[in-house]
Amino acid sequence: MKELSPIAFFDSGYGGLTILERVRALMPEYDYLYLGDNARNPYGTRSFDVVYQYTKECVEKLFELGSPLVILACNTASAKALRNIQQNDLPLSDDPSRRVLGVIRPSVEQLGRISKTKHVGVFATQGTVNSNSYPLETAKIWPYIIIHQQACPMWVPIVENNEFDGDGADFYIQKYVDALMKQSPLIDTIILACTHYPLLLKKIRKYLPNGIQIISQGDIIAHSLQEYLAHHPEMQRRISRGASVRFLTTESCSKFEDTASIFFSGDLNVQHISLDR
Repeated sequence: MKELSPIAFFDSGYGGLTILERVRALMPEYDYLYLGDNARNPYGTRSFDVVYQYTKECVEKLFELGSPLVILACNTASAKALRNIQQNDLPLSDDPSRRVLGVIRPSVEQLGRISKTKHVGVFATQGTVNSNSYPLETAKIWPYIIIHQQACPMWVPIVENNEFDGDGADFYIQKYVDALMKQSPLIDTIILACTHYPLLLKKIRKYLPNGIQIISQGDIIAHSLQEYLAHHPEMQRRISRGASVRFLTTESCSKFEDTASIFFSGDLNVQHISLDR
């Protein structure tokens, strides 16, 4: 008999909280566990090997704590680590029935139904852009869609410093919006491919041409996860239903609480965790 456990969410920092909040709003009955590797973030500028190693360590810790299902609520980890974990690590683990899911494929699956011009923009970190995960994943499902990517290195610091509503944010938001739109005037759909970026949505819309659809990942991942559990009752039966949420951080709890409150509107029950064996 498998142990009943929470659905786990992992991010290098805080942005994944925007995913967790939408998932919890849609499915409040489940228990949730969030791990932020805040002591080692940001991941976006790190190499594939380092991101894979860090992500693997965090996933293994969440498995060790009993969760059978881990969501990489981080585009960088999904881009640089998910495939190796799914294909190489899980089949050799002591419980191959456990699962790790990412945020890129569910986002890409929406594109063919939304974009009319078949030109899609992606705002992302430099690491996600360098991985080419969005163009590669899109080509598998929608080979006729053209992806235009724009790295936005200043957006995460703006959000984490709680400056996303300030006038100073406008310069960098307009800068990257203009740079993306210069790549193609045919872009009619944009993915916010970093979980921090929904907090900038109001200002992003301010500088975009009218009529462009913006895909924010929170609701997409929430509905995708709901559908996944409906199609995998064997996994659904392993998830505990106590309507609780716990937070783990590799940094200090007080620092996590201060910044996490920008992203998550609920109560924060935070514990420090060490990844050492």
